[in-house]
Amino acid sequence: MNTQRRRGDVGRGLDLLRATVAAIILEQRAAALVGAPAPCPPGWLLSEATVSPGPGKPSGTGSGGTYGDADLAASSEEDEAERSRLIALVDLARSGDKEAFGLLYDHYHPSVHRFLYYRTRSQQLAEDLTSETFFRALRSMNGFRWQGKDFGAWLMTIARNLCTDHFKAGRTRLEMTTEDMGTHDAPTEGPENAVLASLTNEMLMEALTQLPDEQRDCLVMRFLQGLSIAETAQVLDRSDGAVKQLQLRGVRNLAKLMPEGVRD
Repeated sequence: MNTQRRRGDVGRGLDLLRATVAAIILEQRAAALVGAPAPCPPGWLLSEATVSPGPGKPSGTGSGGTYGDADLAASSEEDEAERSRLIALVDLARSGDKEAFGLLYDHYHPSVHRFLYYRTRSQQLAEDLTSETFFRALRSMNGFRWQGKDFGAWLMTIARNLCTDHFKAGRTRLEMTTEDMGTHDAPTEGPENAVLASLTNEMLMEALTQLPDEQRDCLVMRFLQGLSIAETAQVLDRSDGAVKQLQLRGVRNLAKLMPEGVRD
């Protein structure tokens, strides 16, 4: 059931990304017809409403006594009991409890692997980098400190740095496979649906690999991972405002990367 839910979340994220790119394309078409600059982005494109990561991240109830950061403990889980459980597991794990870390691994592994898969487009490489992410996290647990963000954001930072280092080292290149990424069947009535019908998930995934690293990572985390603006900002080490601009530029650049038949 959890796997099906995660796949559903990714599917909704892709649908939302497609709809957002389609809206930008239509705006650009309209502006071209009247010879005017593209209009200002709609407010929702720069807001948390773009994705639905769940409620805000209320402070948790973990101990954190040894480290003096209990008041900053937080989790993005919707269920209060689950938030408290995860925060408690983090506190146990950083004190050396390997079983607690194993439970954290079970919880966060799917989201870390999913991020790395969409970042690399290689199942084997994603698995290798996911394993290395958790190995490094385990080795560094006693240095983890709460900063008012979900523990998963820390893991995502490790994963992203590993991925960046891997490609910088030139050990491989991005693969353009689209395994498990089906096309989207949409009605064709009206200009909006016509654009949506011509956009496929394959086009989006291929275009994502052509974006600058930060824009690509921002869109993957926001749309496919469901991270909030604040969580994405922590992973990218940027301000919330910078993440909003990265998201806007990324979506606009995606629209420009669509084939001419879709854009015209």
